[in-house]
Amino acid sequence: MSLRMDHDAGSRHAAGLFSPAAAAHRPGDGHALLAPVLVLNASYEPINVCAARRALVLVLKGVAMTEEENGHFLHSARVAMRLPSVIRLLEYRRIPHQSRALSRKNILLRDRNSCQYCATVLPSGELTLDHVIPRSRGGSSTWENLVACCHACNRRKGNQSPVEAGMKLMREPRAFNLHTSRHIMRLMGRSDDKWRKYLFY
Repeated sequence: MSLRMDHDAGSRHAAGLFSPAAAAHRPGDGHALLAPVLVLNASYEPINVCAARRALVLVLKGVAMTEEENGHFLHSARVAMRLPSVIRLLEYRRIPHQSRALSRKNILLRDRNSCQYCATVLPSGELTLDHVIPRSRGGSSTWENLVACCHACNRRKGNQSPVEAGMKLMREPRAFNLHTSRHIMRLMGRSDDKWRKYLFY
């Protein structure tokens, strides 16, 4: 199925998520499917951030419903689907009050998609993970030893410690727990008015 991204030109449709394919929209941002979406538990508690693509899948599967829209549309041959800015799970999920799973996605989320050496903000695909203490020198793959890093800084640092390479970390890497996650959600929410009523209360 051929899909294209368009931006909301002001037309609204009573069906909510769907709009007639014939509606006129001006071309929009091709990166809209990668835009962050706030995920709420069934209780309206903010619990996660995901990409708009993933959020749309959850809505279409009936796992979540759209609470706020981001003004963009995903067009197929017959329908135009509004992309969400905030979604809410339809069934309550118990969230353990402990550190999140150690993964590339969560490291990048913790570090806000910014290189921890030069502070450059980049798309996920243009970042790598750096072992602060290289693995060849006994460094482990832990929250405290992994940071987001651009390819240029990664090449410069090589098989050295930051001190040896003359580089400095922006902040000390820590485990990504629920408190850290909510703090980052609030920082991200400052640029999206639709998130604020769910984050600032």
